[in-house]
Amino acid sequence: MKRFAELYTALDATTKTNAKVAAMESYFRQAPASDAAWATYFLRGGKLRSPFPSKLMRQWAAEAAGIPAWLLEECYESVGDLAETAALLVPDAGTGSSDIKLTEWIEQRLAPLRAMPETEQREMILRSWLQLSSSERFVWNKLITGSFRVGVSEGLVLRGLAAATEVPESVLAHRLSGSWQPTPEAWALLISKETSDAATSQPYPFFLSHPLEGSPDQLGNVTEWLVERKWDGIRAQVIRRKGEVHIWSRGGEQITDRFPEVLSEAWRLPNGTVLDGEILGWNDGRVMPFADLQQRIARRKPGKAILAKVPARLMAFDLLEWDGVDIRARPLVERRTILETLPVNLSPSLPALTWDDVAALRASSRELGTEGVMLKRLHSPYGVGRQRGDWWKSKIEPYSVDAVLINAQRGHGRRASLYTAYTFGVWDEGKLVPFAKAYSGLTDAEIRAADSFIRKNTVERFGPVCSVTPELVFEIAFEGIQRSTRHKSGIAVRFPRMARWRTDKKAADADTLETVKALLRT
Repeated sequence: MKRFAELYTALDATTKTNAKVAAMESYFRQAPASDAAWATYFLRGGKLRSPFPSKLMRQWAAEAAGIPAWLLEECYESVGDLAETAALLVPDAGTGSSDIKLTEWIEQRLAPLRAMPETEQREMILRSWLQLSSSERFVWNKLITGSFRVGVSEGLVLRGLAAATEVPESVLAHRLSGSWQPTPEAWALLISKETSDAATSQPYPFFLSHPLEGSPDQLGNVTEWLVERKWDGIRAQVIRRKGEVHIWSRGGEQITDRFPEVLSEAWRLPNGTVLDGEILGWNDGRVMPFADLQQRIARRKPGKAILAKVPARLMAFDLLEWDGVDIRARPLVERRTILETLPVNLSPSLPALTWDDVAALRASSRELGTEGVMLKRLHSPYGVGRQRGDWWKSKIEPYSVDAVLINAQRGHGRRASLYTAYTFGVWDEGKLVPFAKAYSGLTDAEIRAADSFIRKNTVERFGPVCSVTPELVFEIAFEGIQRSTRHKSGIAVRFPRMARWRTDKKAADADTLETVKALLRT
């Protein structure tokens, strides 16, 4: 537990990617197999169900700290995180967990808790708190409550594992797909240098585009570029090798069983074929909103109802392997020529003789349900990662409305003491109706200013949420909008964020719900 808590602290203390990878590499090189397996499980987002209600942890933490329950609640309100509150309040015995392995804490202490009567649960928790340092208690509490998370993506975990084990990231991703279990045996298979098990399904690194800044005419002659739609779906590689089909998301997750329609189409491909493309919700000859496709993402085995409601297809736009040969180094125009002969839904090349034509195509994106246009150099190879020069994306401007701050909630981690999660409303028949929640877009100085206003202008509290005097107006930008029966406003928006603080406007100047709903027709 001591080493795992040190790893958590190191990951939480930096935003630098290389530092996070180095911390994980160091941990995995030293950790016993069983601990490394559990660490991998938790870092990738795995959780164990909490063995008891959170109210019991509150009660026991107050008891261990020797304070009344109301004072603990005040502390919790200030900190914003129960695991951290309990870790800080419980007296520090200063001994730490010494050499007790993470595995023992999980398998011999946490796992049996669920079957224990409440009195034994209490005894186990109080005893464990006294054995741990403050930082270890915090991580332990996070694991108990099922709220453990730290700022590393699946890709970063794979990088850390690859650096420590010298096994390629793609092989690790293959082996971790599905219901991977954190056991020493699974860990041994995960880090095995024999990689033939993953060769058949192994994807290629994705080639990523850069946002185009400025006018596209800076790119030279338009005839040197392929112009495509910027599709709004799930980036994926479809692999057909040795009588097998595998579908990988850009996030390194194998999603073969989630899209049976795409799988069915993939079986028509010749062996030794790897496609790059976008999985889309597709109905009545046009792409569906991404919010509809999201209903499919979490379903490992979708049922008939959702398959009928949100049918999916792959829009293929590149060919990475042909007849078992890696052709990524060939020019795009050659790869596309072969791709056009295959039984696929091909992302069409858009006719553009001038950059004005490209601008017109980009302007028509919203009515077609796409995000803009892609510009790809015709003679470019298929690169690795995000490289400048050959692939550019030119997205349409986001939607935006002016809305009033009506509710606020404290953040998490470093922002647990600041109000950083906001709810915004728009006018409807003289009342402000909740329209969107946003967490990003403000500078640190603006966050502090908003926090100060919220504290001085709180009207009412609902648990961790407080309503505020409706005075502050913000421009809220978002990528998509659709009708929703789950929201009071009747609409849902995608990727809302604060574009700017409208200090020049009063609450009465904010937009109306009617104005927002009019965007549904654009």
